[in-house]
Parts: sequence; structure tokens; C-alpha cells
Amino acid sequence: MEYVLFIAAFNALFSVVLILQKQKALHDKILILWLLYLGLYIGAYAFLPDAFFTDYPVLSTAFISLLMLHGPFLYLYIRSLANVDFKINKREFYHFFPYVLFNLFLLAASFSPELSKGIRLDHVTQQHDTSLLFDLFLILTALSGPVYFLLSIRLFKKLDANILNNFSTSEPIDLDWLRKLVLSFGAIWTILIIFATIHHIFHLFSWDFCTNGLFLSLSFFVILIGYFGIKQREIFIQSPDRKLEYVTEPKTKYSGVVLGDTEAEEYLSRLKDFMDVQKPYLNASLSLPDLADKLHIPPYLLSRIVNERLNVNFFDFINQYRVAHVKTLLHDPKYNHLSLLGIALESGFNTKSAFNRVFKKITGQTPSDFKKAL
Repeated sequence: MEYVLFIAAFNALFSVVLILQKQKALHDKILILWLLYLGLYIGAYAFLPDAFFTDYPVLSTAFISLLMLHGPFLYLYIRSLANVDFKINKREFYHFFPYVLFNLFLLAASFSPELSKGIRLDHVTQQHDTSLLFDLFLILTALSGPVYFLLSIRLFKKLDANILNNFSTSEPIDLDWLRKLVLSFGAIWTILIIFATIHHIFHLFSWDFCTNGLFLSLSFFVILIGYFGIKQREIFIQSPDRKLEYVTEPKTKYSGVVLGDTEAEEYLSRLKDFMDVQKPYLNASLSLPDLADKLHIPPYLLSRIVNERLNVNFFDFINQYRVAHVKTLLHDPKYNHLSLLGIALESGFNTKSAFNRVFKKITGQTPSDFKKAL
């Protein structure tokens, strides 16, 4: 097991070195701090003596309290990717407040024999009466992981809405790798926390089983987060010469903005003419701010026209044109030499998987079935 922990710790620190070589966005800076914490934490656990949790109860509790940092780092990392205007401010530090309070309590307990005698994580010796405050902090530590996993899943829903409102392709910006990692690791983490809670209350299972399980799962997590995190690019990229205005989920409600029918129809006519003549959908990386800039229409207004007048989001609106273009090329003998993938790339799709998924969603048929029916 020690070898797995050492490999994970080395991987985390080596990933930090690699991320430092690239141009760092905010999510990269959060990832650097997160990986540093995980690498040093896992590495320290690998060096701990077997008697650490029995001989140093207060110090070992302080060590376990570091688990409270993992959830906030995960949450802030996803927020930095999912939110257009996310910035670190004083409010974000409140996520680390329970950890600080827990360790202030442990610091006070180290100077108080009455408090310190009730602090114990394992149960290999006679159980002492634990303080209510100590049990409360242990509950907060146990709940920290599951709570932040649930908060992170909520962020993914917000990210999905923002992607559909602003981009014509969801690959490779949908964070599917991180979503699967959070769901799988969240389930494992929660199960292990339940075992640890049962151990603390009913004295079942061994403490080594609980801690070894947590740190082994953390090891696999850090290897995966380091590998994929290095490649993760910023989603809502800003241009150096102008600030791109993305339409985020709350803005799609357009509360308080008046748009007359005549004005709306005029904008819609301009949009359809531009799509038919200029064919901007052939650009695989087309985004809402890009199209709004070409039409000289504010992005929030363009998004409203698409949502309210056409009853679709920006993603489906653009891909309907791409699918129609694919059908046109499939009927044209000049393109018989191209494969389905070649025609998809000619029509603005950037991957085979995205093409197959979108085509079936819009037409109800797979591209190959549609071609056979011609």
C-alpha cells in the first residue's frame, strides 16, 4: 500500500511542476494548491508510524481534520471552471472556517488534560467520555466530503446550462471526466465515512481499515485529477483585446428587459438571413459571443431571440443548421467520396461522437441509418 501512496504523492507534486509551465488561469492556480495539499498529505500518511493514532490522539485528530480541506478545494475548482466571472474573495475563505475552528479547539485541548483525555479516534483502549464539541467537529469532518460532493454536482447542472446557452459544441468543455470522477469518488468516500462513523460510535471495524481506505481512494483520485487537470483548458475564455460577454443561467430569464414583437422579429430575420448566407455554423468553435459580435447584437439579446422566438438554446439552434447541412451534402453526388465523418467535419462538427449524438437527437436516426435510407 505504501507504494501506491508514494506514487500518488509524487504524481501530485510532479503535476504541480507541469501546471506551472503553462499559462495559468484561475482554475490552474486552485489546482496547484489542491495538488500540493493532497501530495503532501498523502505522502505524510505513508510515513506515519503504526502507533501514530494510538500514541498521539490529539495530533492524529489534527491530521485527520485535514480531510476537511478536500471538499472546499474540489468545490472551488469546479466553480472556477463553471462560473464566467468567478473570483476568489473573502467569502470563499469561509469554506475553510470549520477546519480552522476544529484545530483551534484541538490547540486548546492540548493544554487542557480534561479536554484532551476525551479526544481519541481509535478504540483500542478503554473508551473515555468524549466532549460534545469534539463529537460535533468529527461529524463536520465526516459530512464535509459528501456535502461538497453534492454541491459540486449542483455546479455541474449550472455548467451544463451555461454551455448550452453559449457554445455550439460541448466537447471538450463539458467536464465529463470530472463529473464521473466526482460521482464515483463521492460514493466511495461516503461509504468509507459511514464505516468510520460506525467505528467511532459502535467500535466496529478497525481504524486502520477506515484510514487506509480513505487514503487509498484519495491516491487514485489525485492521480486522475492530476492527469486530466493538466489538460483542462479554460471554458469561458476571454479575448485579450475585448471582453466577451457570456450569457449565464440567471441572465436567461431576462427579467425587467422589454423586447417588442416588431423589434424581435427584425432581429430574428437578421439572424436567419445571416445563418443562410454566411453559414457561421461551419465554424466548429462558434460561440454565442462570436455570433453576436458578427451580427452587432448584444449577446443577451441574441440569446433571448433564440430562446423565446425559436424555443431552443444556442447549442441546439446551431446544430440544427449543421445537421441540415449534413443532409444536403449527403444528397449531393459531389460529396460521395467523403465518409460520414468527413461530411460531419465539413458541416461544423468537430468529433465523431458529438456528430452521432446530435444527429440522432435531432433526426431520431443515426447518421449511418439515415444514409442507408437515401
